[in-house]
Amino acid sequence: MTDNRITSKDLSFEVSEFMNKLTRQNNYSDHGYGRIIFSLDATASRSVTWDIASDIQAKMFVEAETFGNLLVQLVYYRGFDQCKFSNWISSPTKLKFLMSKVSVLPGRTQILRVLKHAIRENKKTSVNALVFIGDAFEEEIDPLADLSGQLGVYGVPIFIFHEGNNTHASDAFKYLCKLSKGAYFPFDNSSPDVLKDLLGAIGIYATGGLDALIKNEEKFTTPLKVLTEQLKVDK
Repeated sequence: MTDNRITSKDLSFEVSEFMNKLTRQNNYSDHGYGRIIFSLDATASRSVTWDIASDIQAKMFVEAETFGNLLVQLVYYRGFDQCKFSNWISSPTKLKFLMSKVSVLPGRTQILRVLKHAIRENKKTSVNALVFIGDAFEEEIDPLADLSGQLGVYGVPIFIFHEGNNTHASDAFKYLCKLSKGAYFPFDNSSPDVLKDLLGAIGIYATGGLDALIKNEEKFTTPLKVLTEQLKVDK
């Protein structure tokens, strides 16, 4: 009997091929675009939340359309020393397709690599926000704190969505957000609507700024003060 199961090796090849195609597409360099780096922990504990994020990420694009065009770059890490990124994507359909091809693998966190990547991308063309979704923090805090401070100086706030109740991760994530002049949000996979609303709000922020976000708070069922109050403090 033929074994038609898709292995993690097959998925890795398929994702790599898709990303290679994306990088061959035209790069967006106009300053009329808002840019969000959408980064996720794709280690083994993240399978449920990865699926949720894949389903609701389109909200960022939809809400941003009022104020300008949005480009999103997917970054994820998993396994042993795997940290991948796509080219800038202007379509939620393409982003969801790419995310659907990624399988989670056991591994440790690689947030340091995500922050370094964000700094490199910002030096090419301005990035308006870095979103990170994860549940664990397994790295030395000092190097990440330094990079988060640099992102704050560059005007790239970090928005961290923390799943679970790991206090060590919570303390670290809050500190990184504060240094970057961003915001921290705890959540669990029973509240996808909250995550959807906050991602939509960040889409508005990336294309219209804090003033636009404040003016449009009433569009969301989730109270956005958890976001706007943190951004006001760091303004």
